Amino acid sequence: MSGALVLFSGGQDSATCLAWALDRFDRVETIGFDYRQRHRAELDARAVVLDGLRSMKDWDGKLGEDRVLDLGVLGEISDTALTKDVEIATTASGLPNTFVPGRNLLFLTLASAVAYRRGLKHVVTGVCETDYSGYPDCRDDTIKALQVSINLGMESRLVLETPLMWIDKAQTWALADQTGGPRLVELIRAETLTCYKGDSQTRNPWGRGCGACPACELRRSGFDRWRSNGDLGP
Repeated sequence: MSGALVLFSGGQDSATCLAWALDRFDRVETIGFDYRQRHRAELDARAVVLDGLRSMKDWDGKLGEDRVLDLGVLGEISDTALTKDVEIATTASGLPNTFVPGRNLLFLTLASAVAYRRGLKHVVTGVCETDYSGYPDCRDDTIKALQVSINLGMESRLVLETPLMWIDKAQTWALADQTGGPRLVELIRAETLTCYKGDSQTRNPWGRGCGACPACELRRSGFDRWRSNGDLGP
């Protein structure tokens, strides 16, 4: 088994991870998930970003099949600010109400099943516990435990790759620059969508988004810090 399957949502982090994988593996496929997310506009960004990546370096010959799985059931059982039109707030548990319980566990399990069938050893995801909203399914311990469970259950040796786990958003911009140069940075800035509210019309120096939700705040802050320190590395 060789190659990689990248969880690609259409956002900044997953686009950076996709470029990271294309720079390292000879065969790369992508997978996305439609769970009736409030910000489903990010799914529209996927095709544009994929086309842009194919025109860079030698990536066109590496970039293979793309698929989007229908996970509407996740939206049906979720009552969160990512699946309902409600204000973003902190809950009694201390977690923001944008947390969708089980989302990354389900995504990675299904992606691993696809990778197993496609003969791809590496499953790449953009989870991070440096600049993030505190989601427990983004933490390194969770990913390591899930990798063990998946490999036991599938009798496999899949590797869950997390290139962004220990870097912040400024370093994520730097990683994109180091991987694909100004063209990749501009593609991510102009075409990816990270906004929790799915605002694809408002354009800012750091990209599209409402500018007020936690995802936009992280993206803007990281972009500003990266621009103010151009030699920042991952």
